[in-house]
Amino acid sequence: MEENKVPKVQRLAAELRDKIQRGVYPPGSPLPKVRDLQEAEGVAFQTARDVYKVLEDEGLIVSRRGEGTFVSPILGKIHRDGTGRYIKAAREEDGARGAFASEIARLGMAPNSDTVISRLKPPSRISKILGTHHSAKVLVRARTMRANESVVQIASSYFPGDVAFDTQLEEQDTGQGGSKSRLAEAGYAQVRIREEINVRPPTKEEAEVLKIPASRQVYEITHVGLTVEGRTVEVCVHVLPTTLWSLSYEWPIDQPES
Repeated sequence: MEENKVPKVQRLAAELRDKIQRGVYPPGSPLPKVRDLQEAEGVAFQTARDVYKVLEDEGLIVSRRGEGTFVSPILGKIHRDGTGRYIKAAREEDGARGAFASEIARLGMAPNSDTVISRLKPPSRISKILGTHHSAKVLVRARTMRANESVVQIASSYFPGDVAFDTQLEEQDTGQGGSKSRLAEAGYAQVRIREEINVRPPTKEEAEVLKIPASRQVYEITHVGLTVEGRTVEVCVHVLPTTLWSLSYEWPIDQPES
């Protein structure tokens, strides 16, 4: 029985996936209720639920408690160019408030963020990267980041207090180019970036904010910005659903001598 069920789930998921990709069900549109899908296809209720779970795990649909099931507002992946997104021209393009706002605007979507600003003792891992005392407070900018009103990323940025306290980094609007441009103006230009990427399940809180199932994987990117003197002046921990983002990096190797 189980062997017969799996192909049926895959077949129905493929048919619904095709309708979504062809625009029969456009982004954000409601899908039939599980009970309606069950009756229309003549399958068991659990089979209908499994069909939706397959597509939800792929990021094609979202379930909203008490409302129903909908096509994801964003189909396809947002491309994060780790090589070029932080250069001045890119992060300030058309007045953008940083790399995220710029890349989302380039895709024709509207970027916006909710930001909570505080002075806190950071996790020990962050203190170690920043080189601050374990009891020292740092500036934290915790952001919930959206594209066309859909949450697509959460990120927390940490800055040493002597660099960031009582500056524009403590304001909601950090200005054109965001935090990196303000740091550069203050004499803390970042000339080198280091990023560490892990793939893991989201925490319960992250899944709730990102509106994804707990089974969905996320990228955790620990971003470190260093000055010409080698000082770390920013650590940002990004959390992004793997179904919504693709990552790319490029760098030269073995350049011919001139």
